[in-house]
Amino acid sequence: MYGSFAILKLVSPNKNVMWKKSFLMFLFSLSVQRGALDCEWRNKLLSPSLNSKTNAVTRGQNVSLICSSQNPSLQITYLLFRHEKHLRTQEGKGEPMIFNLSVSEAHDLGPYKCKVQVSNCSVIKYSREFNFTFVDPVITPVLNVNVIKIETDRHILLHCISLNGSLPINYTFFEKDTAISPAISKYVREPAEFNLTKKSTGGREEYRCKAENKLPDHAKYSQPVFINPSTGGGSCPFCLQLLLLGLLLVLMVIIPILTFWILPKYRAGKFFWQLFTVFRGRWIQRTGEKVKRKGKEN
Repeated sequence: MYGSFAILKLVSPNKNVMWKKSFLMFLFSLSVQRGALDCEWRNKLLSPSLNSKTNAVTRGQNVSLICSSQNPSLQITYLLFRHEKHLRTQEGKGEPMIFNLSVSEAHDLGPYKCKVQVSNCSVIKYSREFNFTFVDPVITPVLNVNVIKIETDRHILLHCISLNGSLPINYTFFEKDTAISPAISKYVREPAEFNLTKKSTGGREEYRCKAENKLPDHAKYSQPVFINPSTGGGSCPFCLQLLLLGLLLVLMVIIPILTFWILPKYRAGKFFWQLFTVFRGRWIQRTGEKVKRKGKEN
């Protein structure tokens, strides 16, 4: 009896050790299976997207690139590249990552690419490339207004142009603060035109225009142009050109007339002057000879 009890005492520790080993093996296999399943699920990691508020920038502008991954439950490492050069690294759990940059030189335009990597797993995804473009802002546009009166109606011709700024430029015309035209796009450096016909109200009217390109925060407005009811017109953009053209035509007509009218008289006057000079020389010569003769006789 005592012997059997002793045997039981000897066997029990071995069973405990085996049970512990079996339990540890079970936990290890479970963790391995879970890790394999987790990595397998992580292989379904979606490619990130890389965007900015705008791709049109000015030189020296500060910009933000946003790298987004639609995997909110994963611990992700975000890496930003320009060409093949690594710029920044940030970590987060699925939330968008913001990378702040300054674009000053041509090589700062890109292309940029965002890389996401799941922590403790060899799953890597890349975004599409993103590029910036340098754009020159528009300057204050010039508005010209021409009014043509026909009985009780007035035909108002509006011309607007910005002399600097990257194309295309969109122009919008306003009466006071109300837009009276759609956006008119110009892909060459020429004025945008808008015409309207109105009844003569007798009141003072105010017009202006807006110019903007791909830089929406750099839109510029022209100085207002007023149309007074007494004069019936504001500014005439082509009046000066027409006046100069008319003066040029008048000069082109007058100059030949003066040339053909004055030149003959000048030539005739020159002929008579030469003739007078010849006769005066001969008279002086003869007078001198007579004086010499009288002197010899005396």
